[in-house]
Amino acid sequence: MKKGILLIIVCTIVNMVYAQQTDTTVVFNKLVHDFGAIVKNDGSQTYSFEFTNKGTDPVTVQKVTSSCGCTTSGWTKEPVAPGEKGYIKVTYHPSSITTFSKSITVNIANGNPESVVLRIRGNVTAPTENQ
Repeated sequence: MKKGILLIIVCTIVNMVYAQQTDTTVVFNKLVHDFGAIVKNDGSQTYSFEFTNKGTDPVTVQKVTSSCGCTTSGWTKEPVAPGEKGYIKVTYHPSSITTFSKSITVNIANGNPESVVLRIRGNVTAPTENQ
């Protein structure tokens, strides 16, 4: 009798643990964007990384952090339903003539994976005489 009750309790606990797990798989269309050559006088350059929720539960982007102050970001604030798409919009503000490679860390509150590192890169060039 005691073994039967213990078995029921263990099965109930295992069932509760599995019921609380979520399926929130996030897939990005690409992880690196190359702006190529950017003329410094052309100003800020923006790219939107797109992701899809391939899971069965909604996902929420919690925070997006860039590796320097020359890069700003925006993102889908509301939960992204299963099968739907969201975005991480990254803007690079060129301040000097240089080659750059910047990282953007995306923290997903309830996603798999929990964080993703995106990258932007390019080459800021001097304006020509005609610009």
